[in-house]
Amino acid sequence: MRHGNKVNHLGRKTGHRKAMLSNMACSLIEHKRITTTIAKAKTLRGFIEPLLTKSKTDSTHSRRVVFSYLQSKEAVTELFREVAPKIATRDGGYTRIIRTGYRLGDNAEMCMIELVDFNELYNNTAKKTTRRSRRGGKTTEAAATAVAVEESTAEVVEETPVAEVVEETPAAEVVEEAPAAEIVEEAPAAEVVEEAPAAEVVEEAPAAEVVEEAPEADATEETPEAPAAEEEKTEE
Repeated sequence: MRHGNKVNHLGRKTGHRKAMLSNMACSLIEHKRITTTIAKAKTLRGFIEPLLTKSKTDSTHSRRVVFSYLQSKEAVTELFREVAPKIATRDGGYTRIIRTGYRLGDNAEMCMIELVDFNELYNNTAKKTTRRSRRGGKTTEAAATAVAVEESTAEVVEETPVAEVVEETPAAEVVEEAPAAEIVEEAPAAEVVEEAPAAEVVEEAPAAEVVEEAPEADATEETPEAPAAEEEKTEE
């Protein structure tokens, strides 16, 4: 039985487990966010948060204590120069664990552990401020809102004629009523062309009549021959 045994050995012996947590703490301080399993993240949270609290007091003693856990000069320098000023106003809870699903190989539950003050997405949310007023505060607020609504409606009413004037501008109507197209349609050019008597003159030309009257000239020419024949008959 494991009564009172609060230490998760993580399947490793003491030396291996301490070295692993030290390396993970250095990586978290350097990158501000790492991905690991839930079990390791919870163990790392209990390992690194006392070191973050110790880094708030920048002294030689604090640096030596932190260095005894991390065994990395670069990580200690980053912790005291970059991380400590940001967490100075926080009283605890320096890390956040975000679950990300399960690992494909062994189906282990994975997560991200990060430093809270270095997550810009979560820290940009504006906090809601509540104001307390006296007993008559609600009525005054209601009256103020009613006045604001009335002013907004008055502004809307005043601004509406502008749109009406714009809509009633007779620019489009003038363009439509322009008699240019009507003048073109009413131009009697086509009628003059149709009424031109050129075709009628051609049709009424007396060329055919002259041809038909030609036999009359032949008859006039043949008339002298007829008396000549009669004269011959009379001589015989």
